[in-house]
Amino acid sequence: MTIRLGELATTVHGPSSDAGALLAVHGITANGRSWDAVVAHIPERRILAPDLRGRGRSNDLPGPYGLRTHAADLAALLDADGAGARTVLGHSMGAFAAVALAAARPDLVDRLVLVDGGFPLALPPGAASVEDIDLDALLGPAAARLEMVFADEDAALDFWRVHPAFARDWSPAVEQYARYDLVGEAPALRASAVAAAMIEDGAELYGPDWYLDALRGLRMPVTVLRAPRGLLDDDPLYATGALEGFRSLVPQLDIVHVDDVNHYTILFADRGAARVAAAASTPVPRRRSRHDR
Repeated sequence: MTIRLGELATTVHGPSSDAGALLAVHGITANGRSWDAVVAHIPERRILAPDLRGRGRSNDLPGPYGLRTHAADLAALLDADGAGARTVLGHSMGAFAAVALAAARPDLVDRLVLVDGGFPLALPPGAASVEDIDLDALLGPAAARLEMVFADEDAALDFWRVHPAFARDWSPAVEQYARYDLVGEAPALRASAVAAAMIEDGAELYGPDWYLDALRGLRMPVTVLRAPRGLLDDDPLYATGALEGFRSLVPQLDIVHVDDVNHYTILFADRGAARVAAAASTPVPRRRSRHDR
């Protein structure tokens, strides 16, 4: 079921009786249906999976974009849902938005589960600053599809079937995600994500000062799950040992290395989704009060 919570179109999974819903935030060109494989592992949990501003069924929401705008949108969603603080999951850029939310509204976040994202990315070789980054080249097919027109749904599915990340991991979850992502009418179907949103959000993934301060200020438990392969099933987003270096900013950081997945299949493949679901289902440690100290 997809409803509006705050301004965001949100897919709601699970029983209405589970009051403290998990919030699951998707990546930079994705939509809320990217969480379907994770949802299947925890059917007893209510999960809110919004389409961020400029994506999915929220692609009609105007800019400006940026992580702090997404954080404000997510806070409005959770305020509309009620029930106070809960676990917030984020994949890729969605993990950065989750951190921005936790920093701005810690009253809404009991725990962060960050899936191959949330910590500043290393600049690509040859880039001296964010201004030197070619985000289209970095994201590869995921970005290229934003300029493509598909004659029908099958053509769009064919695009995803040959994506390097899904060469051996095509599944009903990927197909459902890809179908939901399309807007318009045949023979002129397009991806729902707005290119300007991708560009504006992507510029903030390399650790601006305000974001480093946001990480430094986190007090809730933080888990990050790392994929050993990247967006094109090749080099990882985070090199071996890179995440450990962020414990200077987030001392409570728990790092989980997930075997045999890439940046996408950590979420879409059953073996990756199971690990994400397990991390999301771990009981949240009770926050210490001043009387415990």
